[in-house]
Amino acid sequence: MLRMSSLVLALGFVVCASPKDDDVPATAATAAAAQTSNKVTLGVEQVASGLDQPVYLTAPANDPRLFIVEQPGRIRIVENGRLLDKPFLDIVSKVGSGGERGLLSVAFHPQYRLNGFLFVNYTNKKGDTQIERYTVSADKNAVDPRSAKPILLIDQPYSNHNGGLNLFGPDGMLYIGMGDGGSQGDPHGNGQNRNALLGKLLRLNVDRGDPYIIPSANPYVKGGGRGEIWALGLRNPWRFSFDRFSGLLYIADVGGDRFEEVDVVPMAIAGVNYGWNAMEGPVCNRSSGCNQTGLQKPALSYATHENSTCAIIGGSVYHGQKIPEITGQYFYSDYCNSWLRSFGFANGRVTDEHEWPVGRLGSISSFGEDSQGELYICTSSGRVYRIIKPPGNPAR
Repeated sequence: MLRMSSLVLALGFVVCASPKDDDVPATAATAAAAQTSNKVTLGVEQVASGLDQPVYLTAPANDPRLFIVEQPGRIRIVENGRLLDKPFLDIVSKVGSGGERGLLSVAFHPQYRLNGFLFVNYTNKKGDTQIERYTVSADKNAVDPRSAKPILLIDQPYSNHNGGLNLFGPDGMLYIGMGDGGSQGDPHGNGQNRNALLGKLLRLNVDRGDPYIIPSANPYVKGGGRGEIWALGLRNPWRFSFDRFSGLLYIADVGGDRFEEVDVVPMAIAGVNYGWNAMEGPVCNRSSGCNQTGLQKPALSYATHENSTCAIIGGSVYHGQKIPEITGQYFYSDYCNSWLRSFGFANGRVTDEHEWPVGRLGSISSFGEDSQGELYICTSSGRVYRIIKPPGNPAR
């Protein structure tokens, strides 16, 4: 994501109006934000610019650096407030980029400081999803390009709905978000097909086996479907996240013509069926109706294309130290509208919803989190921002 000429990156939606790049704050100064009912104001602070389609940001545990994924096939480092010229990883020659394809995420192993492992998710030159492991070199700011180890290859029938996120859970397993394979309406029925890896959340143990083993708690480890599957019925889970404090899994699943949704379930529950393509958001996907028995309804949804929206961009639950007033709030956005919203979740329902006016940032392509739990915003303008509490902010 995301120049407007390639607006469909791992989302699958129609082109819509977007703020122009010249509406974006051009300096590292804070963009003002309106005060909300909880007596706190949020703003943003620019931490990097000049990036080539940034689509993800992360960091290893206890590492002050920021690692930013560029869709064409590079990972860049921000160290001591400066964007380094040399990429941490450059696999442009292996990546098929454009539209919804490209290098879409990286996950650092929980024991990265000991083993130096990182796992990338990209679309190869044939258009298929490749999960690959690399190892950092003796230079902490450079990956050893010879260390590439294929982990999983998944055929993609179409160019859209690739999912794209690799993420280690609190259980040490590698989770992989896979879209339904693309086109419109899931024509191959992948979302509900337990023998297909598309339209699923996958869960792998990459610390055992070669290249992995199926974790014993996976729902189909003894049969009935592909063992790698943890959850099914997803359309395009571009971004998902774990809240280690509450034990909840948040999945922002990009919708089609009707609804965008956020699903929230306890992360330990295996085999959750999120409903696609029988359902889209909270309703049946067919005029003839559907059997909703056993299907997980979204915690939150909004109408696709309502008020210039087009594709939900999921973030994370805030547990940083700098803005205690928003602790426990899950942040998300929409690619076309690019508002910043959040909500709490308690007793099985959404609570304490907010919209945070933080200025016009351009189209938001992804959120990110540093090693201290602070949240960041990646934009199609090539800029990355940190969410902050501006000076002089009223106390709660």
